[in-house]
Amino acid sequence: MKDISLLVWLTQLGFSVAIPLAGFVFLAAWLRQTYELGKWVLIVGIILGLYCAIHGFIQNMKMLSKVNQEKKKEKPPVIFNDHN
Repeated sequence: MKDISLLVWLTQLGFSVAIPLAGFVFLAAWLRQTYELGKWVLIVGIILGLYCAIHGFIQNMKMLSKVNQEKKKEKPPVIFNDHN
């Protein structure tokens, strides 16, 4: 079950980094072609995409760190073969 949750997290990380970057670049290219704007639109799209991708990456890292800290706070499982 742990492997599945990590796989879901990895997929979410990929989406939250790739989708904003690709979306802003495609939007900027479409705006440039449709409204015959200069190259500055593409540069702004790349900058906005990178900003959103980095923000998504940081948010995912914070979430993973929080989950990791919560798991450390849990009591370890009882092992009946340990005699202290």
